[in-house]
Amino acid sequence: MPHDQRAALAQYARRAPVYDLELALFEPVRRRAIARLALRPGEVVVDVGCGTGLSLPLLHAAVGSAGRIIGVEPSPEMLALARERARREQWRNVTLVAASALDAQLPEPADAVLFHFTHDVMRDAAALAHVLGQVKPGARVVACGLRWAAPWAWPVNLMVLPAALRSVTSLEGMQRPWSHLERLVRIAQVESLLAGGVYLASGVRAADHKPRKP
Repeated sequence: MPHDQRAALAQYARRAPVYDLELALFEPVRRRAIARLALRPGEVVVDVGCGTGLSLPLLHAAVGSAGRIIGVEPSPEMLALARERARREQWRNVTLVAASALDAQLPEPADAVLFHFTHDVMRDAAALAHVLGQVKPGARVVACGLRWAAPWAWPVNLMVLPAALRSVTSLEGMQRPWSHLERLVRIAQVESLLAGGVYLASGVRAADHKPRKP
């Protein structure tokens, strides 16, 4: 089934109050993904599907007060919590954009882009092209999220399935969630984490990169 934006908004409206607790298990993945971005002080980073802003502390620590963080989030309930987090920490270099990845207009070109557990976005080729069309040539791109483990690893997939049903609107592409991304980004590495139930793909957006044919 294709991604359903309206269903996703309803899903995240329900999850917003408990979202931080639900993602606690995957915090080591978040830290690894952000480390893979290799951010430097003063850089601009985009957090696509920023949710409640769980990545903001690590991103802020990496780019410093001279850098800038742009969070993109369509859910009003999740975005309200992200705004409160930024307000509480007095981060003046955080800009939160209330829009889907397909519609978001970034205020400036970015040096790096993070897609953390955003399966619905990863399976929307137009949304990926829209976001990555607004970043600098050579921008580092990191994506991570749930995936099906090998067929013989059925205990892992039994854990992935309920987590996926709670966090995505379509299970399409769970074998290779990054397949649309690799047509836009020169993927350098895809890691399997948590016994194969989570992937972490990293690469760069290059102006001269020729997209792969579908």
